[in-house]
Amino acid sequence: MLRVHFTAEDFARTRFAARPAPLQELHAALTTAVTRSGGPLFAPWRGRVLRSLPAASSPLADLVPAGRPPSFLDVLDDTVAEGFERIRATSPVLVRSELERVHGAAPAPRWIHDLRGGDETAWHTLRRAQQAAYETVLAPVWSVVQDLHREEFTRYALTAAGHGVAAALTGLAPGSRLHEGVWEWPGAAPARDVRLDGRGLVLLPTFHHPAGPLLHDAPDRPAVLTYPAGPGLPPAAEGPAVSAEALAAVLGRTRLDALRLLAEPHTTTSLARALRVSNATASSHAAALRAAGMAATTRTGRSVTHRRTALGTLVAGAWPP
Repeated sequence: MLRVHFTAEDFARTRFAARPAPLQELHAALTTAVTRSGGPLFAPWRGRVLRSLPAASSPLADLVPAGRPPSFLDVLDDTVAEGFERIRATSPVLVRSELERVHGAAPAPRWIHDLRGGDETAWHTLRRAQQAAYETVLAPVWSVVQDLHREEFTRYALTAAGHGVAAALTGLAPGSRLHEGVWEWPGAAPARDVRLDGRGLVLLPTFHHPAGPLLHDAPDRPAVLTYPAGPGLPPAAEGPAVSAEALAAVLGRTRLDALRLLAEPHTTTSLARALRVSNATASSHAAALRAAGMAATTRTGRSVTHRRTALGTLVAGAWPP
């Protein structure tokens, strides 16, 4: 069980990351690929990722010999370049202590020894590895991650505004509870007690790591809780590999037609007219797609408009622009 201990000051400093962080999402994705979490849904993606990762990304595995990466990798910047610059600005003392923690007494590769000593070539090796992994794993689906993050941000904001921070926190983790200032998340491994002590908490959804929270607790920084959001993003196939017949067998022919029509915004009435079904049936199809994260609905006065999301675009077989 994960137990996060809040003070009153921590509640005041708890915030939701405004945008996805590419390096955090990359590390979550690589964790899923290497640890084989996510079950059979992620198996085809995992195979593609492990086969396609370029040799330049292999040094990243040296940083996590026991599955616990050094804390200085936990950055929330908006781009890979900004994230790396923040990592590079880490104090040499923290870099050395974290590398010693993750490797312990085990022998480390030569470039890790050089990184511990501040060697610029070693830092270049790390930067090149992160960039190569990002271009392979995340760049093709980054617009989808951004759309999903906005939807998750909105859900959290509405819950916090309507029901309070406690409801918003427990809503992120089914089965968790907030009791006497302690947020308890059953089933999280390894079991940990984390005391925020006034530093606050940053909440960051991930769409590539479905197996539980990743809590990054670096000294003198707000703790960062990366949590699995909804069903996640079983990662996209390499292009439109799924046939219309296969999608229709899963979604149903009419619902697949609705998903394709929602490439452009439709009211319930216009969607019903295009599908040649009743308004109630069209509304039901839109609701099912919305619940699966493949469509979004906006309301302006009495007007309701549906449009598919970036995830819906991927499922329909066309890459987002």
